[in-house]
Amino acid sequence: MDAHLRDLRYFVAVAEDLHFTRAAERLFVSQPALSKQIRALERHLGFSLFDREPAGVTLTPQGAALLPVARDLLARWTEGMETARAAAPAETLVVGMHTSVGRDLQRDTLRRFRDRMPGWAVSLRLVSWDDPSGGLADGSSDLAYVWLPVPAGLEVRVLATERKFAALPEGHRLAGRDEIDLAELDAEPFLALPASSGPLRDFWLGLDVRPRAIVGGEVSSADEVFEAVAGGLGVALLAEGNTELYRRPGVVCRPVTGLTPAELAIAWRAADRRPAVRAFLAALP
Repeated sequence: MDAHLRDLRYFVAVAEDLHFTRAAERLFVSQPALSKQIRALERHLGFSLFDREPAGVTLTPQGAALLPVARDLLARWTEGMETARAAAPAETLVVGMHTSVGRDLQRDTLRRFRDRMPGWAVSLRLVSWDDPSGGLADGSSDLAYVWLPVPAGLEVRVLATERKFAALPEGHRLAGRDEIDLAELDAEPFLALPASSGPLRDFWLGLDVRPRAIVGGEVSSADEVFEAVAGGLGVALLAEGNTELYRRPGVVCRPVTGLTPAELAIAWRAADRRPAVRAFLAALP
């Protein structure tokens, strides 16, 4: 049985970082899952790829010999996939998104895109937060409106930078405040993105600026967030612009100090040079 491309990507990432934890963060997977997959690949190949040491890992002679081959295979596959996409006769550009975009970003962009690419249609599709790439990783989207951070291998252009707000049940002890300090939420259960969203989950728990958060439940969409908040299952962080897009009875939103701002971006595959993708990027504000 041949090795999967995913296994080769995992191997190359660890070989480049020589550190499982850093490679796992870059790949948007958990460190135990990455270690397990590399062990499985080594069993399949019949030799070790890495020597494990307390300070990190080093390539074995077999791993060093395999690395350029794996890089070449991945590069050739990416090139071939983009060539095949460019040859497709379909004239629909699929744009993924995790939440409603709003912010006056779409209407003018779509108009300018149609002017540049007459005959082309744009399909907007909502993607679960299980996939932090917005559908780019599996090819189901051509571009995606995403919240940073995103997995490696994607190009991004930031479109909006916004403060973070807390979504609270209407009767919450802090609901009457004009502003909330992050430390005041330390004892609150937070609604978290799925574990598969990796660093994006940590970012929306505020773990880039604090050591821990209490997780009260997981949510995979904006609608799930607000239903859970209104039901008293926990609080959630969201971007300022989404407080207007997702108004719900029983939920109040208040700005939170001490947090890193949220960045909304358009993302696309770095190797994707198709004219329709470039036209969409050129149509952005």
